[in-house]
Amino acid sequence: MKLTSQEKSEIKELLNGMDETKEASLMKKYIQHGSISTYDHVISVVKVSFYLNRRFHLGAADSQLVRGAFLHDFYLYDWHENGYPGRLHGLHHPAIALKNATERYSLTPTECNVIESHMWPLTLFTFPKCREAAIVCLADKLCSSYETVVRKRGFPC
Repeated sequence: MKLTSQEKSEIKELLNGMDETKEASLMKKYIQHGSISTYDHVISVVKVSFYLNRRFHLGAADSQLVRGAFLHDFYLYDWHENGYPGRLHGLHHPAIALKNATERYSLTPTECNVIESHMWPLTLFTFPKCREAAIVCLADKLCSSYETVVRKRGFPC
């Protein structure tokens, strides 16, 4: 998967500083999969989502796709530590991420659906209702699988 420099610039512009906030800095400290930070994970999901949308002409709105992808794991805690809020992180973190995101940003219904449904089918009754959410759900599975299986074993990116 290779994005052009123009596409990377477009993504940076669409993020509009979201990736440079204090919350984004916190995400760099939390581990998501293997040795991958939550921040690196969401950036990978942003890039893969954008790539899929562009290369396969899926017709998703770039702005909502990128913002939703960046915020999909905006839960802001380390789920590997004993003190994280609640059990079954995989089931609960989409709702926590949505709550955190809506407290800090004005979100569209599409962006909300991207965040709350990205763990489908694990979250059986919270499913993607728009193409942006379906794309991010797929991209998240691809990135998570790669981060957990390939990068954890020491293979280069």
